[in-house]
Amino acid sequence: MPDPIEEAEALYTSSDIELYSEMEGVRKRPGMYIGAPNSTGLHHLIWEIVDNGVDEVSNGYGSKVSVTLHKDGSVSIEDDGRGVPVDIHEKTGIPAIQLIYTRLHAGGKFSTKAYATSGGLNGVGATVTNALSEYLDVTVFRGGLTYHIRFENGGHLAVPLEVLGPTKKRGTLVRFKPDASIFSTTEFKWDTVYNHLQEEAFLIRRITFDLKDERKNLSHLFHYDNGLEEYVSVLNQNKKPIGQVLHFLDEDGEIKVEVAMQWCAEDYNENIYSYANCIRTHDGGTHETGLKAGITRAVNDWATDNGIIKENQKLDGNDIREGLTAVVSVKIPESKANYDSQTKTKLTTPEVASLVNEFIYQNLIHFLAEHKEFAIDLIKKCQASKQARDAARKAKEAARSGKTPKKVDAIISDKLAAAQSRDYMENELFIVEGDSAGGSAKTGRDRLHQAILPLRGKPLNTDSVTMERMLQNVEFSTIIQTIGAGVGADFDVEDSHYGKIIIMTDADTDGAHIQILLLTFFYNYMKPLITHGMVYIANPPLYRVYKKSDPSKHIYAWDDASLEEAKKKIGPGYGINRYKGLGEMNADQLAATTMNKKTRQLLQVRIEDPLVVEKRISILMGNDASQRRVWIEENVKFDVVDSFIAEVHDQ
Repeated sequence: MPDPIEEAEALYTSSDIELYSEMEGVRKRPGMYIGAPNSTGLHHLIWEIVDNGVDEVSNGYGSKVSVTLHKDGSVSIEDDGRGVPVDIHEKTGIPAIQLIYTRLHAGGKFSTKAYATSGGLNGVGATVTNALSEYLDVTVFRGGLTYHIRFENGGHLAVPLEVLGPTKKRGTLVRFKPDASIFSTTEFKWDTVYNHLQEEAFLIRRITFDLKDERKNLSHLFHYDNGLEEYVSVLNQNKKPIGQVLHFLDEDGEIKVEVAMQWCAEDYNENIYSYANCIRTHDGGTHETGLKAGITRAVNDWATDNGIIKENQKLDGNDIREGLTAVVSVKIPESKANYDSQTKTKLTTPEVASLVNEFIYQNLIHFLAEHKEFAIDLIKKCQASKQARDAARKAKEAARSGKTPKKVDAIISDKLAAAQSRDYMENELFIVEGDSAGGSAKTGRDRLHQAILPLRGKPLNTDSVTMERMLQNVEFSTIIQTIGAGVGADFDVEDSHYGKIIIMTDADTDGAHIQILLLTFFYNYMKPLITHGMVYIANPPLYRVYKKSDPSKHIYAWDDASLEEAKKKIGPGYGINRYKGLGEMNADQLAATTMNKKTRQLLQVRIEDPLVVEKRISILMGNDASQRRVWIEENVKFDVVDSFIAEVHDQ
């Protein structure tokens, strides 16, 4: 008998080893560098080049970065910094500018020689943008001369470095066009670029961003003298603040720290946004850890030192941070800037934790000592939060021990079809628009793990009513009781009876409005559901293409492009069902396309940018109709929930 391992070894030879150049490797696996070749990854190409200009300004070279979205789908980024070096690199004999845009890990950001701090770390940003573009043009204004170099088809040198003539300008201009063969979309979004540049402008006081969109004839200048203070004010613009925005800054040390923070009444969420070298660290890290620890210490120490609470009654950090909006930004020398990955979503530099902890402790306890009235109001809010959490905990313990808890008035819809399983994380709650669709969903559901709640009309706008009024609403009361994890201050995501909350509405304006109303409710009162990736939007098909002679042969289509493909696959003699609403599908069709875990598509709701969410809720759900009208006119596309949704996930 032949040995199967020996046979496998004989078949696995050097011919199976694929060797790619660095640029080809990026094109082969773009997800390693930009996350995914979708809209998020597309815009990452801009951020990589913008960050180079930001690094120049952050280190004292220049003051302005301009971004222009062109009609042909390309984008230009220009800064007024020192200009990319154009001299010959001694070890390679290649112009430095060519190395920067074609070699991974080639750059001036590995030491403090060229940059004290930098958003870029591994020298791959400009190269990645070049590798994933149809063309990339670089014009450098340096030493009184204008230089130019051009790359095409994924970074291949098309025009070698050349001198175009004299100039009085300085800086670097990069223009590139994304490769349509790599990305699922190549359309840059005004809102996405706008909010990213605004966020950067908050972080760097001295910078000015000039954004232009030639496609829509739009433009905007960003410059904030008060930086993070204004950032927090914008984030809290629709809330009821307790006192002023607190701002603390230390630029004397090797690691620079800046914090802005403000507590708000009637806000049950903790909103902490962290940055390292102007890059948003979505997963937090040592700077967030230090911030939380320092705040907890300062509030508890001041309260005990002033006899407001006893030593054995110290407040939990969660109670102290309820209703807190804070932004922490650290600037770290490149030799000490450690992250968990190339995408820099989590800072891991150990010494930052203790440094930020002590920094915020000293500043906050000093502020509380000088503002006693504010301090007392803050402690009262923290104590109220503690009481609410203690009451919720006791109720849970009573329920688990079999004791009868105190009666709670709750409105439960008689239309709820509950899931039977106690394996809560496997359970799914479908919130369905209309009785007709709700009936089909109930018939086609997996009764063990899927619950169906048909809505009775449109829910309330929770951004414009009190919590008491919200709790009297049948839909919201039922959602709260069904999820079973509390609401507002006593919400605990670990107690949720469902691993997924799925909003299922018609693909029309009413359906989109219901989606926004429900998302606003979850954002205001059950935000951890969103931050834990547990809220989804169902994505039912728009069309069913079938063979007229044999209707059992059919293909579902989710958009016009897939409709055309389906028509070709079915061939002559096809028919088309256009689903204007969920109720037009029978139970089997709804289950197969929208509810079956193996065949459905879901949109996962995520908060990618806090500024986008706060502003979008303010505009769409606020009382200013004129603001809402302007936004609708500027955003001609139907997808009004686009700012909440990151990408499609097969679930």
